[in-house]
Amino acid sequence: MTVAVLGAAGTIGPAIVRDLAESDEVGAVLALDLDADRAERVVAAHGRSKARAGAVDATDPAALAAALAGVAVLVNAASYRINLAAMEAALQAGCHYVDLGGLYHVTTQQLARDAAFAAADRLAVLGAGAGPGKTNLMALLGARELDRVAEVRCASAGLDEDPPPGASFPYALATLVDEVTVPPMVVRGGEAVAVEPLSDGGEIEFPDPIGRRPSIRTLHSEVLTLPGSLGAREADFRLSLGPGVLDRLLELRESSPEELAALRPAPPSARTWSAQHVLVRGPSAEVVVTARTPPHEAWGLGGGVVSTGSVAAATARLLLRGAILARGALPPERCLPPDAVFAELERVGTTVMVSGPS
Repeated sequence: MTVAVLGAAGTIGPAIVRDLAESDEVGAVLALDLDADRAERVVAAHGRSKARAGAVDATDPAALAAALAGVAVLVNAASYRINLAAMEAALQAGCHYVDLGGLYHVTTQQLARDAAFAAADRLAVLGAGAGPGKTNLMALLGARELDRVAEVRCASAGLDEDPPPGASFPYALATLVDEVTVPPMVVRGGEAVAVEPLSDGGEIEFPDPIGRRPSIRTLHSEVLTLPGSLGAREADFRLSLGPGVLDRLLELRESSPEELAALRPAPPSARTWSAQHVLVRGPSAEVVVTARTPPHEAWGLGGGVVSTGSVAAATARLLLRGAILARGALPPERCLPPDAVFAELERVGTTVMVSGPS
């Protein structure tokens, strides 16, 4: 069966192409991107003779649907701004859909497509990356240990041990700029409220080699779906960026979308680490779940991109095996089996630790 990767030439796309190309369940990988030359380079580096490149403008659902003929699963690693168009194309093509998240507000619109995907007997997984995605499933692991969930707090961090000169960012620049400029949503007393961008999230103890880091609250879709899924009345998402990254983002926050699109920052090095931290608290106890993904030396890719891409690839494999039976447009905690996903992530060196209740 064929899996298509949209945005294959972006920051995360190469890791997804490589992971799928090494998956027995996947017969072929279709690496789609607006830039055909860059997609060809990704195929040459990571396609393992299983992938082929194609050019498509994903803002045109009909054109994307035509490119998806015969595809079983579309993995959308492009900008979250085209999520709705990509979902429409997947419906037209009759394939399952997986993306890396909709930054809360777009996810709200995507959830409204639930009935359409259920009627088509297809699944749209809304956020199968490191966060959202891995973090949502980590929250499920924590919730298992408690009688009741009162609050859930997700966080993510990275470390580049060999950062390239100049500007470099862990994932899509435009998305990161949105995360530090658009007011974050948090849940307080069961109500979703907006807070100031860059508001202090406190220090968080991530696994080594990242360690204890300060954080800021940012806009993320875990805050949209986890409170309802777990019954929590308090929730937020916090981001801890590597040294200098936040300063460079703040310099760019007044840039136009066209100016941001014209920038070509260096990709993260192959010596990056990724970590997630999820606190799930009940009335009288709390559980901390952490995850860590190391650099992937065999692929020549850092743990930051592998951490995100591996969850999407694992989701595609499980769909192809028939191991995911849910249908509709759903957040990861409502359709992905956490134990099966984390077992899949062991292949890229991801480790998960549950501490508590305490």
